[in-house]
Amino acid sequence: MQNVESLAKFNTISLACGNSGTQMGGWFRKEVNTLDDLKGLKFRIGGTGGKVLERLGVVPQQIAPGDIYPALEKGTIDAVEFVGPYDDEKLGFAKVAKYYYYPGFWEGGAMLHSIINLDQWNKLPKFYQAVLNNAAEAANNWMLAKYDAVNAPALRRLLSRGTELRPFSMDVMEAAYREANAFYNETAATNPLFKKALDSVNDYMGEQALWWQVGEYSYETLMLRTRIKR
Repeated sequence: MQNVESLAKFNTISLACGNSGTQMGGWFRKEVNTLDDLKGLKFRIGGTGGKVLERLGVVPQQIAPGDIYPALEKGTIDAVEFVGPYDDEKLGFAKVAKYYYYPGFWEGGAMLHSIINLDQWNKLPKFYQAVLNNAAEAANNWMLAKYDAVNAPALRRLLSRGTELRPFSMDVMEAAYREANAFYNETAATNPLFKKALDSVNDYMGEQALWWQVGEYSYETLMLRTRIKR
């Protein structure tokens, strides 16, 4: 359960109940090789990711899911990000945009939350609260495992039909990283709750960096390298 201060002022709490894992960078009608290629790019992207990319010259577009395909087909927009191979395949973006970029550095692990009125939550017996907590945790773990299972075959299908996979260049990703942190710091300067959350995340990531490098990163690098050789 996340009973954070930012939700407390709305008299609510939240339960994490889903995670997509790392998302894709999206579908592009033309290649993006340099930072200059981002300037003026009409990109269907919202939220914080859109604000960061806007600082690099992207023109964020807010379009309802049902209108994305025709807008991309007609060239009204140049690119779109949605989720990942499994969901994107169903929407047919590969038919109207050739290049599929990765990673979606603005959504490294998009998490879903169930928002609950605090007064109603407090009325529940402790047993019911425990049931809801466990159900949310199970849903969170199941969703992440499902995406791991379904994205891989979906990506292979897309590639077999002509989709061209492209990585964002390091120049693009490093510039986005710098602008993201600049945006976070600007927001933190005027929003104490955001600053508190940002400081907590940065402290945690700094604490974990050595272990991730020693444990997770070294192991995953080894396994990926050996799998590719097969």
